[in-house]
Amino acid sequence: MQKQPRTRDIKVVPIGNSRGVRLPKTVLDKYAITDSLVLEEREDGILLRGKGETKLSWAETFKEMAREREDCSDLESTTGDGLKDEDGQW
Repeated sequence: MQKQPRTRDIKVVPIGNSRGVRLPKTVLDKYAITDSLVLEEREDGILLRGKGETKLSWAETFKEMAREREDCSDLESTTGDGLKDEDGQW
């Protein structure tokens, strides 16, 4: 069963000549957001995330590749580039 995402209503407020949103401290702390965010525009909306390095699981990586329609047909050429050690290990 897939977990439903948690949603909150937040207001867009004036900030100088621009407009912005205020994120609750609990959200900032939970996702270790400090000085800046990454905004990703997607077909189904926008995604805000902290700039910290995040590693995707293999399942998440494949989902992202499918979403971006990435072609991995050249994978074999990269794995055969001669970078194995003397025991044949990567």
